[in-house]
Amino acid sequence: MAGILATMTSNSREVMAPDFSRIKIRVGALVFCGNDVALIRRDRPGSTHFTPPGGNVEHGEDLLTALRRELAEELDLAHSQADAPELLWVIDQMVSRPGATPPPRKLHLIYRLHITPDVREALATEEYDEVPGGHEVGLIDWIDYRTTAELPIFPPIGPALAALPDPLAAVTDAALPAVTDENYVWV
Repeated sequence: MAGILATMTSNSREVMAPDFSRIKIRVGALVFCGNDVALIRRDRPGSTHFTPPGGNVEHGEDLLTALRRELAEELDLAHSQADAPELLWVIDQMVSRPGATPPPRKLHLIYRLHITPDVREALATEEYDEVPGGHEVGLIDWIDYRTTAELPIFPPIGPALAALPDPLAAVTDAALPAVTDENYVWV
């Protein structure tokens, strides 16, 4: 019996989970100051891309707590410095990516918040992301939201963001198109 268990345990370690069998939830924030929105710019060899501030929800963490934690970590923004977060969009991601680890399915929950110019002045201008062997520095860019349609933003919210009539506009459909291998290539 011990041999069978050892074999099962040994074999189970060798079997990789299928792609998209795990689900991760990521919260992101579109922090507006007037017509400008905060995006994190990452300059890498051969490419530049943008992301809204945010990150993965940790085990046992509720969504708003995760959003507050990420905004504090990335922008030095306390939840008392912004209006209440409003869920704006949901994006379902199933994109293959390089590496040996099977990619997760990821649900991106994009919230909208508004801050004042005084709060903006005191926020971080750089964001440090831990990577193997050190940190990657992202720059906090404030960009007129109406110019984001063609920006390389992930998740790809630029066209929807640029189409808002104004920063406070109501959104009638929170579901943005899914991001898959058919419409997105991992950078």
